[in-house]
Amino acid sequence: MVEEAATVLSHDQLERVEAWGRASGSVAHVYRPSTLDDLRGVFQVARVNGRTIAFRGGGNSYGDAFGNREQIVLDLSRMTRILDWRPQDGIITVEPGVTVSQLWQYVLEDGWWPPVVTGTAKTTIGGCASMNTHGKNAWKLGTFGEHVRSFDLLTASGEILTCSREENSDLFFAVIGGAGLLGCFTSLTLQMKRVYSGLLRVEVATRPNLVGAMHYLEERMETADYLVGWLDAFARGRSLGRAEMHQAHYLADGEDRYTAQSSRPVNQALGDSVFGVLPKSSLWFYMQFFMNNAGTRLVNTAKYTMSRLTAGEQGKSYLQPHAAYHFLLDYVPYWKYAYGRGGLIQYQCFLPKETAEDGFRDLFQLGQRKKLPNYLSVLKRHRPDPFLLSYSIDGFSMAMDFRITDRNRARMVSLTREMDEIVLRHNGRFYFAKDSSLRPSVAEVYLGRERLDRFFELKRRVDPELMIETDLWRRVLRPLY
Repeated sequence: MVEEAATVLSHDQLERVEAWGRASGSVAHVYRPSTLDDLRGVFQVARVNGRTIAFRGGGNSYGDAFGNREQIVLDLSRMTRILDWRPQDGIITVEPGVTVSQLWQYVLEDGWWPPVVTGTAKTTIGGCASMNTHGKNAWKLGTFGEHVRSFDLLTASGEILTCSREENSDLFFAVIGGAGLLGCFTSLTLQMKRVYSGLLRVEVATRPNLVGAMHYLEERMETADYLVGWLDAFARGRSLGRAEMHQAHYLADGEDRYTAQSSRPVNQALGDSVFGVLPKSSLWFYMQFFMNNAGTRLVNTAKYTMSRLTAGEQGKSYLQPHAAYHFLLDYVPYWKYAYGRGGLIQYQCFLPKETAEDGFRDLFQLGQRKKLPNYLSVLKRHRPDPFLLSYSIDGFSMAMDFRITDRNRARMVSLTREMDEIVLRHNGRFYFAKDSSLRPSVAEVYLGRERLDRFFELKRRVDPELMIETDLWRRVLRPLY
C-alpha cells in the first residue's frame, strides 16, 4: 500500500467525514494506517499531491476538529497495540488508536483505572491527548494531559520527536490540547490510578436550582472523587437549573471483599437491553419522538421529579461499576440519531467560580427567550492546567446540547454568537473538542495573543509548510496565524 500511495491519491479513499454530532461534515480522502511505515506513506501522499493532513481518532469530537474538506484525513483507529504495561507501578505505553475502553479493560484486573476518562469509552488515547479531555474529577485530578508522562510525535517532516516535561517540553505542553495541529502521535505513555475495587460508592441527590447545584459541587470538593450534575434548562424562575447531582467515591483497600470479581470486565458491562427485553440499540428510535421542546421539557420534568421522590436533597447511595458510572453516553447506542438528520451541536463553556452563577443563568435565560433551550445540560467543577491552549479554569463548565434542524440552523448561529459574548463578558473559555461555532475574534480574546503566538511559533518550527490542517484550524486559528 505504501509504495502505491506514495505517488497516487486514490479516489477509492473518498468518504464523507462527519462530525460526531452529525450537524456538519465534509468529503475527504480517508486513510487508515496500521503501522509507522503506513503513517509515513500517507505523509508522502500528501507531500507529492500538495494536500494537507488531519488526524482522526475515535471521531468523537462534536464539531470539525478532525474534518479536512477535500484533503486527507488520517484515521488512526487501526493503531491499537498496547506496547508496554507495568502493573507494578501502573505505567502503560500505547498506540494512539487505543480506546479508553481497551485501556480500562486491560488495566482494571491488575488494580488500576485510567485517572481521567470521558463520558464515552469510545474515545482514543491520541484523541484524548490532542483535545486534553476531562472527566467528572476535573477539579481533583485535572485534565487527561496531566497524566501523560511522554509521547512520540511524528512531525510533518517525517522526524519523530520524544516529548515529555523534561525533553522537548515546549512541544509537550503545546501538543497536548493542541487539537492535532502539530503532529501525529505514534505512542503515548500514561500513568494509571491505583484502585482497590471495580466498584464506586455513588450518591444521587437533587438540588432545587442552579445555585444549589453549584453549592453541591463546592461543598464536596474536599471529600468526593467524582462530581457531576445534570441540570434542567427548561425550568424557570426560582427553579432555573434544578438538578440531579452525582458524587462518587473509590472504595478503600479491603472494603470490597470480592475485588477480583468486581474488577472483571464482564462484570463492568452496561448490558445490551432494558429489563432484559428491549434492545438498547433500538432506544434511539423511541427517543426521537421526544426530541423537541415540548417532549424534552416533559422528559426533564419527569427525570427531576422521579429523582426528587426517590433520592431527594438528602440523597441515596449505592454501589456501581466504574464503567456503568462513567460511560453514560454509551448506555444508549446511537442515541445521537434521535436528534434527527440535522444532528446536534454541543456548546461547552468554562467560567471562573466568581462569575459562573451569573453567566450560566444568562445563558439559560437567553436560550429560553429565543425558544432554543438546550436539551441536556451537564455541570462540572474544574481547576487550571499547564497546557498552552488550555480551556481549564478555576471554576465550572456547562456542556449544553442543542438540536439542529433546517428551520433553526440560522437561529442557532445567531444564538451561539450571543452566547459567546456572554461567556467572554464573564471571562470564560471554550473547548475545541466540543466546538462547532467559534469565530477567530472570540478565540483571540479568550486565548490571548501571547499564547497564540507561542503556539504559532511552534507550528512554524515543526510544520513550516502547513501540511497539517483541519476544518477547525481554517475556521478559527488560520485567520489569526
